[in-house]
Amino acid sequence: MNGFHFISKVTTPWKLFKGKFPLLSFILERFTTMIVILFVLGWALFGLMELAPGDIVDQMMTQQLLSQSSNTNNQAGNDKLFSEEQMSKTREELGLDKPFTVQYFKWLNRVIVHHDLGISLISRAPVSFLISSRIINSLILNLISLIFITLFSFILGVYFSSKAGTKIDIAATFFALFFHAFPGILLLILLQLFASISGLFPVTAYPDFSFSSSPIEFSFSYVYHVFLPLFASFLGGIGGTMRMIRSTMLDQMGMPYIMALRARGISEKRVYLCHAFRNTLNPYITGSANLLASLFSGSLVLEIIFSYPGIGRLMYEAVLQQDVNLVLANSMFISSLVLVGMVISDILLALVDPRIRYGKEN
Repeated sequence: MNGFHFISKVTTPWKLFKGKFPLLSFILERFTTMIVILFVLGWALFGLMELAPGDIVDQMMTQQLLSQSSNTNNQAGNDKLFSEEQMSKTREELGLDKPFTVQYFKWLNRVIVHHDLGISLISRAPVSFLISSRIINSLILNLISLIFITLFSFILGVYFSSKAGTKIDIAATFFALFFHAFPGILLLILLQLFASISGLFPVTAYPDFSFSSSPIEFSFSYVYHVFLPLFASFLGGIGGTMRMIRSTMLDQMGMPYIMALRARGISEKRVYLCHAFRNTLNPYITGSANLLASLFSGSLVLEIIFSYPGIGRLMYEAVLQQDVNLVLANSMFISSLVLVGMVISDILLALVDPRIRYGKEN
């Protein structure tokens, strides 16, 4: 009994803080959960890389052996013996001979204490530099996609909800389902073939010159190069989001408060835009973090097919080369963005809907 009394005393300050600042306590709890998830995710990634056949040293030494020319079988045997010794020594220098859990905690210590993500085991460049040089490109691409998908989804979803049951609504629903179910990788390949055959658009999604050389020309060239990949991302994302907003609007228009507003003589335009529309924000905000995550995961294929220098292509190259430092830093960074996006969506949900209150007990 005394033990339970002691526990209640210990937890009382947090309960008081939670009761006084419910939203802040919710944010702190979510960030604590996010840290735990990232910790487990990093450990699991190290384990998966350990299970993969071979390692980065095998690839480095294989490339070295292939680049050497051997004239006799005896010399080839000496090269092989030398390579095996070098492989063991290199593994020891990189710490790859240790269990993956030990490697992971060493990596965590370096990141937390020294704020160092390490160096790429292939290019020998700092991981922080490689990520910072690519993440801006991916963020720009995915944020543009998110803005266009959001804007047109709300416009079309609200419009087609007012035309429910008509021929234009049936046609819009058909095309939304078609592009939502259409394989994204096939759509990207078809668009690239169209660009290659027609010559109207480039087959790559990034200009062949830098922004610093000519900012204005680069901006126009970037829009021209990235149009087809953005169009593919737009077609793949708008179908599900538009149908969600349309169905939410139809659900809201059947609510009793809508009938009461109409009975009071409020115009249909105001009923749609000022009352029913506001309640469509809740499901969209909840799903926006998942939409952002799907855009980032989908941009991996997009960046590979259209040779776009983003974080997804960097991750793909790092996985193929089994560059552990680069794979882990990339994964943790993208996962952090998605988890932070989920926290922000929860906060926006509480701000948009005053009925939602976090941290209060029933």
